[in-house]
Amino acid sequence: MAYCDKCGAQIAEHAPYCSQCGAQQKAATALPVAGAGAAQSSRLTENVAATLSYAFLWVGGLIFLLIDKRPFVRFHAAQSIVIFLGLHIVHWALAAFWGLRLLHGGWNSFAPGFALFHAVDILTFVLWVVLMIKAYQGEWFKVPIVWEVAEGFGAKVPADKR
Repeated sequence: MAYCDKCGAQIAEHAPYCSQCGAQQKAATALPVAGAGAAQSSRLTENVAATLSYAFLWVGGLIFLLIDKRPFVRFHAAQSIVIFLGLHIVHWALAAFWGLRLLHGGWNSFAPGFALFHAVDILTFVLWVVLMIKAYQGEWFKVPIVWEVAEGFGAKVPADKR
C-alpha cells in the first residue's frame, strides 16, 4: 500500500503522481536498517507506528501526527494527543486544586482529591495499554467523543470504519 507524500491519500504502488492532489511522488527507495539485510525497509509498518504514537503518550502522538501521512497512523496519533494531553491537564489541575486545599483545609479535605487524583492515573494507564494493543492489532479503535475531536486534526476515519 502506498500513500501520497503530500496529502496522505492512498495511491497505486510506484505511481508518479497522486490522483487526489496531483503532487509528484518520490521514488520509493528502501534504506537498510542497521544490522539487517538490504531487503528490509526503514519505514515502520502502520500498526507499529500507530502503537508508538501511544507509547509516549501525547508527545508520541504529536511526533507521528507531524511526520506520518498514513490515515491509520494519523488517526491514532491525533487520538493519542486528545486523550493523553487532556488527561495530563486534568491531572495537573487536580494536583493544583487539591494541593491548595491541603494547605488551607488540612488532611480532611485532601482525601477525596487523593482518590480522584489516583483514579485519573489508573484511567490513564488502562487507556494507554488498551489503545496500544488495539493499534498494534490494526484496529480503528475509537474512544467515544474523543475520536470525533481527533478528526478535527485532519485524521479522517474512512467511511467503512465508522
